[in-house]
Amino acid sequence: MTPTDWQTEQPRLATRPGLPARATGTPLAAPPVLPVQVPANLLDPPSWGQRILPAAVRDGLEAFGLYQNPIPQPPSIHLAQTLAALEKYGWCKALDISPTGRMCIRGAQGMLQRAGHVTPASRARAVHYLQLSLREIGVDQPFFHWNDFPERTFPQVRQRINRAAHLAHTNGE
Repeated sequence: MTPTDWQTEQPRLATRPGLPARATGTPLAAPPVLPVQVPANLLDPPSWGQRILPAAVRDGLEAFGLYQNPIPQPPSIHLAQTLAALEKYGWCKALDISPTGRMCIRGAQGMLQRAGHVTPASRARAVHYLQLSLREIGVDQPFFHWNDFPERTFPQVRQRINRAAHLAHTNGE
């Protein structure tokens, strides 16, 4: 057998009685990555009004019982919130927040941090998981550079954020 023969040879598959035979040469698809199951009320991104309130004003309003600050979330839920914000306000490239209100991944994370939905430490852990999910596909650049590639699409962004949330969730974060 020459090297070219074994490179082009179809794999041999064993079959069991009662099971349908799989067609040769078709690779098994990877199981779909399911997003982290998060209560619906945690996925509500901040409204336009909540986005512009500075932390000092929010704290003052909370002291008078007029506002309730959000509870900072762990990285897995923060990544799910990031995706929810991108789906609600729109996704863009090259700007953290565009003049029309669309955001890139980093812009959505920053908006959630400013609104009190995540602490800087939890956001840093979420970025770590996002970088891990990019390394799985061979990308060694920062996620915000990857977001801006000309061929990047929102379904690809959604898939990487879901994968990062899954990695964070499986690690207990």
